[in-house]
Amino acid sequence: MRNILLDFSFRGMNINQLAVWFFIYSFCGWAMECIVIRKQLGYWENRGFAKLPFCVIYGFGTYIAFNIFAPIQNNYIALYIFGAVCATIFEYMTAKLMLKLFGEVWWNYDHLRFNYKGIICLQSTIGWGFLAVLIFGVFNRLVEQAVFSMRMSAVTVISVVLVVSYVCDFSYHFTKRLLNKRMGDAVKHASGCSNLLNRFSSVSHTARLLHTVACSRLTAPIPIWFLAQSASYILSIY
Repeated sequence: MRNILLDFSFRGMNINQLAVWFFIYSFCGWAMECIVIRKQLGYWENRGFAKLPFCVIYGFGTYIAFNIFAPIQNNYIALYIFGAVCATIFEYMTAKLMLKLFGEVWWNYDHLRFNYKGIICLQSTIGWGFLAVLIFGVFNRLVEQAVFSMRMSAVTVISVVLVVSYVCDFSYHFTKRLLNKRMGDAVKHASGCSNLLNRFSSVSHTARLLHTVACSRLTAPIPIWFLAQSASYILSIY
């Protein structure tokens, strides 16, 4: 395992340089989302999963994009089309995973036209295409220059600090959100069972009253006795 990490290379970067590159994109994605939400809602909101200022979905998305789009990275038209489509698919799959794990999605496109269930929309798809062209055409060169310009000892320290800090932060909040979801599900289940028991108790009580009336046919008027007898039989079925 150690040899694999030491021999790892991505676009001329070793594993430590890749970690710094990854978190640069994660931070830029976090900052971009915070600015967009600030413009939409009128207040600042932390768009990261945890407390640290990173949206690692952008780090993973950029890493995957560079592996998939390497053959077309100089064809900006193809890059725009495939970037828009693939990023939208990635966004949709991420939303489905979040719904499965936490029961919610941390973005909502319901206020925009041409959206699908609030998790993807035409405007974001168009934006992903432009973002793909910007990253491949301009931005990534600046990021890689910044990473390669750093001393290797500094890169190693920074990468270790970033990875350890984020793993701890992510693990804590991930566990917390899972526990909150399970507690919420348990409360809903308990509430449903309570309602069912209350309904059963009410039906049983009514059935006993009607059975009492039905059994007193000698003193009760015939129509009342007949209705009580019929209702008691129907309720006994349930």
